[in-house]
Amino acid sequence: QVQLVESGGGLVQAGGSLRVSCAASGGTFTRFAMGWFRQAPGKEREFVARVSASDSHTYYADSVKGRFTISRDNTKNTVYLQMNSLKPEDTAVYYCAAEQRGLNVMRTMPGGYDYWGQGTQVTVSS
Repeated sequence: QVQLVESGGGLVQAGGSLRVSCAASGGTFTRFAMGWFRQAPGKEREFVARVSASDSHTYYADSVKGRFTISRDNTKNTVYLQMNSLKPEDTAVYYCAAEQRGLNVMRTMPGGYDYWGQGTQVTVSS
């Protein structure tokens, strides 16, 4: 029932910036904590960032802290990931995810989220 549709991926040079978006439908967006994960070929899906449902508190993986910013626009049912100072190692498929239980203990774990987008490719050239 809940659908997440991502957009904004593409090719960018190292040091550049990119913003990916995820539009949610089929649920009550304001009740979802929203997360971004990424997965490179041959690697496990890893946590990137999360914004809470209740107070829009944000949490980041150490690898992106200071470079990436997650935000949500509840009037548009959309979550964003602004990526600055991109590095080649940021290259991955980026997925947005929704979590409706408010279980912060599992906020960095893919299994802690209930719904997933299709992913959008981000490629950072050296």
